[in-house]
Amino acid sequence: MAVWRNLTARDIEGLMCVADEVHPGLPESAPVFAERVKLYPEGCLVLEEDGHVCGYAISHPIRQCQPPALDSLLGEIASDADQYYIHDVAILPRFRGRGLAASCIGRLLVVAKRYPATSLVSVYGTESFWARFGFVPVLVDEALREKLRDYGEDAVYLSRSNGQ
Repeated sequence: MAVWRNLTARDIEGLMCVADEVHPGLPESAPVFAERVKLYPEGCLVLEEDGHVCGYAISHPIRQCQPPALDSLLGEIASDADQYYIHDVAILPRFRGRGLAASCIGRLLVVAKRYPATSLVSVYGTESFWARFGFVPVLVDEALREKLRDYGEDAVYLSRSNGQ
């Protein structure tokens, strides 16, 4: 049975295998993921079954509407971060349809409650999936629009209120 647990540095190799399969057109390097785990471990989860990584989630605080560029290091979590950001939730195709993504997102949104809103970049036409959790498109400025181009033509910046 696949279960979510906290991601550790030991999981990065398995995470990279999942990322390579799920996001072949949106590559990110192992140091990017390792830094996220180091900077904000409570926002990083791994889906594991029988000792194998079959999914992961990366999330952390950001300044409002200032997500990191794809495949970039953060350096630090901004002390004035005022929004939570779900960088990625990725699950191998053969594990989808079991409610695993929903349980993961539920866990992330508990952490996110410390902030007024949560945001993410929807890719691969997943906007309707994220809408089930209250995420809606946000008008973006030119700087964010430029950043979104690296995520693909269908990338949409979404946000939801955390009900504070």
